[in-house]
Amino acid sequence: MAVTYTNFLTQVRNYTEVDSNVLSDTIIQDFIRSVELDVAGKVDYDDLRKYSTSTFTASNRYVSLPADSLILRSVQVIDGSTRVFLEKRDTSFISEYNSTGAQGTPKYYANWDDFTILVAPVPATALTVQINYIKDPPQFTSSNNTFLSTYQESMLLHGVLAEAFRYLKGPQDMYNLYQTKYDEEVQNFALQQMGRRRRG
Repeated sequence: MAVTYTNFLTQVRNYTEVDSNVLSDTIIQDFIRSVELDVAGKVDYDDLRKYSTSTFTASNRYVSLPADSLILRSVQVIDGSTRVFLEKRDTSFISEYNSTGAQGTPKYYANWDDFTILVAPVPATALTVQINYIKDPPQFTSSNNTFLSTYQESMLLHGVLAEAFRYLKGPQDMYNLYQTKYDEEVQNFALQQMGRRRRG
């Protein structure tokens, strides 16, 4: 059973031996968010994998990314029953490859900015495009349990405790203990996601 948010905050304060005057709910929430983002950056876990489909706009080389996109994994063009992955390139390659703005079925894409990708050739028709990505991890709050708070409570707790002891400038050995434990659990979680659940 998932830990409740209130119980989680109590655990953090019990382990650090301080009260809410020192570690307020807001401060601990910042620690939780930091750990959630850190795990999302280190582990490609199933719960964060998502895809979004839309259509190209003919004569427009830009495609907007989904609002909750954190990491772009791949881009596919769908033409009827045919799916083709676009190859990732640098924007300089795209500029050189399609310096005349030729139109056709896109073969390449590049990151333009945090919210947009650039494709080449420029889409000639409104084909379907599928963006496969890692979404921004949901936040563990008083009204929302997450995958990490439900299935990786220990990892989340040890990450938050490492953040707390760094913030409190607590004993170095306690910080090292929780940081080491957190790092081990992140590594085990990554192996679990890469191995047991995706092999075969």
